[in-house]
Amino acid sequence: MKTLATNKKAKFEYEIKTTFVAGLILSGAETKSIKSGNVSLNGSYVTISGNSVNLLNCHIGPYKYANQKNYDPTGTRKLLLNKKEIDELLGKEKSLVLIPLEILETGKGWVKIRIGVGKMRKKADKRDYIKKRETQKEIRESF
Repeated sequence: MKTLATNKKAKFEYEIKTTFVAGLILSGAETKSIKSGNVSLNGSYVTISGNSVNLLNCHIGPYKYANQKNYDPTGTRKLLLNKKEIDELLGKEKSLVLIPLEILETGKGWVKIRIGVGKMRKKADKRDYIKKRETQKEIRESF
């Protein structure tokens, strides 16, 4: 799968425990806009209400060659997950959050999204994460 967009702050802000891959319900113009790189996951999040999983605040810019009147770039988009996966997400701890990590393109041209289930890091945890990342970088550079 080819990565089309990533949420760079997600791995820094949250400690990701598990991930899921879900389908996205999009219009044709939105799909073309995502494939051309006109998408941002910053500040977006996933909610579960009843049996539906929704992606909120994901900015997908309008496709410049499509005539889209009354288009909302940050509108709610439905995600496609199995009932087992939704039940597994509902069975998690209450303090866990659902974060979109990256948008992927499958070999068939479909657009999917990778969702992470994680816990928000505290300031001390972020410092430890930075320190660990920098030591790994120094080790790689020394070889």
